[in-house]
Amino acid sequence: MKRSCRRSILLAIASTLLGTACTTVTTPQPFTAEQIRQRAAEDRRDIYNGQEPVAHPITFYEAAARALKYNLDYRLKLMESSLARNLVDVTQHEMLPRLVAGAGYTWRSNDSGGTSVGIEDGQVSLRPSTSEQRYHRLADLNLTWSTLDFLVAYERTQQKADQVLMAEERRRKVIQNVLQDVRNAYWRALGAQRLIGNVDGLLAKVNDGLKNAQEAEEKGYLPRAQALAYQRALLDAVSLLSTRRQDLELARAELAALMSLPPGVKFELADGPELVMPRDRFDVGALEQAALENRPEVMEEWYRKRVSENDIKIAKAELWPNLSVDLGGHYDSNDLLYNNVWGAVGVRVSYNLFNLIKKPALDAAQDAQNKVSDMRRLSLSMAVLTQVRVAVQRYHLAREQLDFAERSMRVDGRMRDFAEASARVSADSKLEFLRADARWLLAQYQRYAAYSEAQAAWGRLYNSIGLDVMPEQIATHDVETLAAGIERTLQGWEQQTFQTQPPQPPIQAPESPVSRISQMSLPAQLISDRP
Repeated sequence: MKRSCRRSILLAIASTLLGTACTTVTTPQPFTAEQIRQRAAEDRRDIYNGQEPVAHPITFYEAAARALKYNLDYRLKLMESSLARNLVDVTQHEMLPRLVAGAGYTWRSNDSGGTSVGIEDGQVSLRPSTSEQRYHRLADLNLTWSTLDFLVAYERTQQKADQVLMAEERRRKVIQNVLQDVRNAYWRALGAQRLIGNVDGLLAKVNDGLKNAQEAEEKGYLPRAQALAYQRALLDAVSLLSTRRQDLELARAELAALMSLPPGVKFELADGPELVMPRDRFDVGALEQAALENRPEVMEEWYRKRVSENDIKIAKAELWPNLSVDLGGHYDSNDLLYNNVWGAVGVRVSYNLFNLIKKPALDAAQDAQNKVSDMRRLSLSMAVLTQVRVAVQRYHLAREQLDFAERSMRVDGRMRDFAEASARVSADSKLEFLRADARWLLAQYQRYAAYSEAQAAWGRLYNSIGLDVMPEQIATHDVETLAAGIERTLQGWEQQTFQTQPPQPPIQAPESPVSRISQMSLPAQLISDRP
């Protein structure tokens, strides 16, 4: 009676605990407002943690180094690569034999045992007896090795190793995309930095010029058609300048985000001599060959084929006979045993005869899988070749647009100088000088825009070929060292892959000896952009 009550109480307690656990698990537990605020504050701190301060004007290569060193997407890909390597280590351990240690305690409510009965007459020949205690302890140490487990673990290790290489290719792609974005934003931001002060000063002059033109029209100093033409030209110039200014100023905010600079950090871009854009005379066949050899997407797809092949190999490994070897030591505290400690060795071979039916299907699946993988890679390769050809053509068009913008700027600069000289001797020429000044500044903006577009096209060409642009290690380098490494890598690729003729001398922007605006040097690094 007592045992029944005890069992009932234990059963009731177990039911209560199980019900409470199920209720706790199934009830949604949202984060509190305080936890959310704390998490947001920690995320903001971690995003900008450990960055080198901006101590001097930033060059293009330093901007690229900061973007690659502190870019969160790139750091995520690094962690994914590290995780893939750790999974390889885990899978390698599955090839080892299994060494299992076990210990236990057994109890039964009555004695085990039995009697012997004659086969022919059914008579009991022995009195009931037992050779097992009701309570005894057990311990085992078993070493087991299976050929099937070893083969499966081996193929899975190969898969994990290929997945590490796939993660590396995705990391390379992130690097290339980040550098392209930095290239696109840097040169536009540098153009804005160089011209923004001149635009503000010119806008004030234009407003005064509009008032003077209106006054000249009202007083009859100028014919109405001529005065209105002046006003219309000034308004058009201001409208175009405002549009260009907005586009270039947004590039500065985009560049700060790419470099992961904290909000409110002031920075200045290095204003050096302008570098020469490479000529657009390329060996397209060589570029296409380099793209097929270097593009991360193509390499990743090639590794994926090997991963798929390993799936078929794992299935085929199960077709072979399985040989298993067992070696163990055992202990039993049962006092009724003659030997309480003993060792055991076992060898077993097993084979499922129906596996023979699966082999033709697996062979056909492997053949079909290889064809699908090859066709997917060929399709991707065709897209890569198309991107290379389009990138070459875009760069050619961007170079033509840049050359046109430079010629246009030179002409507008000469017109401005002529208008300024005329304005010194004739008061009637002041409005014409103001219009020429606005047109020349707009030509500079257009030239900077054309240069940044050429850099973007050059960057797309880089990206279409899949060239690596940085050293292998990032976290161990400071920004200055990493920037120098990126510069050397880019220059090396340009000499080996793109150069088909001797380098051209630098292009210098025309300077007007009488213009304050023309004292500015044109951007020198606008040519190292990425696709």
